[in-house]
Amino acid sequence: MGRDETETYITVPSFFKCPISLDVMKSPVSLCTGVTYDRASIQRWLDGGNNTCPATMQILPTKDFVPNLTLQRLIKVWSDSVGRYSSGSPDPASAKEIPTKEELNQSLKRLSLEKDDEIRLEILSRIVRFVKNSDANREFLTGKDDFVPMLVDIIATTAKTEFVSPAIKILDAIKGDGEKLSNLMLAKGTNCFKAILVAIQRGNLETKIESVTVLDWICIDAKSKMVIAEHDGILRESIKLISTDSDLTLIEASLSFLITISKSKRVRSKLIAAKTITKIKEILLTEETTSVAVTEKSLKLLETLSSKREGRSEICGEDKGRCVEGVVNKLLKVSTTATEHAVTILWCLCYVFREDKTAEEAVERCNGVTKLLVMIQSNCSVMVRQMAKDLIKVIKINNISASAYETKTTHITPF
Repeated sequence: MGRDETETYITVPSFFKCPISLDVMKSPVSLCTGVTYDRASIQRWLDGGNNTCPATMQILPTKDFVPNLTLQRLIKVWSDSVGRYSSGSPDPASAKEIPTKEELNQSLKRLSLEKDDEIRLEILSRIVRFVKNSDANREFLTGKDDFVPMLVDIIATTAKTEFVSPAIKILDAIKGDGEKLSNLMLAKGTNCFKAILVAIQRGNLETKIESVTVLDWICIDAKSKMVIAEHDGILRESIKLISTDSDLTLIEASLSFLITISKSKRVRSKLIAAKTITKIKEILLTEETTSVAVTEKSLKLLETLSSKREGRSEICGEDKGRCVEGVVNKLLKVSTTATEHAVTILWCLCYVFREDKTAEEAVERCNGVTKLLVMIQSNCSVMVRQMAKDLIKVIKINNISASAYETKTTHITPF
């Protein structure tokens, strides 16, 4: 999922860290207030027009600072020690350190006031490491009433992916109140969704997955589903993500999102018009690169789309029933869930509506009848077995002899 496996976490003495960047200080300097900062960080703060000490917020009578040579020597000794006992470890000044709760509180206060983009990105990176570290850390941030609104504001007010990506990563990690998050994003108009769309288009694999997951999380009612589905580009980009050459985790996340928003009839029509069924067909016919979860969700989405006339027409018309073949191929082959979705789709096409003989022909062509006969004798649910019986009757093979039945089913082994 794109996680950097080489990250190293080092416990750093708190007084070695700059109160602004929270990094180990490379060149510690002290202000007249007695507080020590890394030279680069405090210089940026002062150059930004500030006339206060960031830690104490006291007005500075002078902006002069002096090197803290004693602290610099101590940091050097500690740095050398870490280097000796951790062979191959990175420079401690750039180590990926997890901030404490107290340090995080300080960072959150500064994040809402900071104007320097570099420092804001540093703070967001620390929050990401904090939330990734433990459930307790995630609960700590979820409990802060003003935290999620601040992240939503960051997403809505910047077009820069480098800011949007960590904000989305944090939201995906904490999984707070979906209704609250949804309402906050909807209140920002289209700005949030524009930023998330850019993250999907330009972000790395992990950012794409997290962005789609957050969209899925905030689809809590008909209104939110329609607002998101009708935002220019989101539906189109999400459908692109379920291509067979995409990462399986990304395909699964995208399918989950599409399933969620497809509960709206209007959205189903949009999905059908956008050729989602063609993408699903390709997944169902590409067995060697498909996971169980992706297959199950592909069939579930196809089942939802088959509830509309144009959906059924599209399914039957896909390369003369190739999509139906893909459905039949998943019977008794993947999982109980996949089989139930597949049978429901076929039942809808061949028994309930019977608008196109293409589906029945595809079932017969792919030895679907044999599989349906096996299902009647299997431990599938009563409902699924009944649908299998209905399908067999429709295809008019209910007069098949017992001997033929045994011959056909000899080599069939359910998943």
